[in-house]
Amino acid sequence: MELDFTRSVVPLAAIVTLATVALTAVMATSTVFMMVLPSMIAFSVVAYFLGMKHGEFRASP
Repeated sequence: MELDFTRSVVPLAAIVTLATVALTAVMATSTVFMMVLPSMIAFSVVAYFLGMKHGEFRASP
């Protein structure tokens, strides 16, 4: 299965969006948008690039 940037980032963005919407039902909206959302985005970026590098390492002979 060949993955490109769009095919791997769109599901990640959908998960972050769904989690943000779900959290706004439980927490204050200002707290979610000012504290939780930026940390989710930062963690997603770090996890994406670490996972991509690990996949490149595993795929190399």
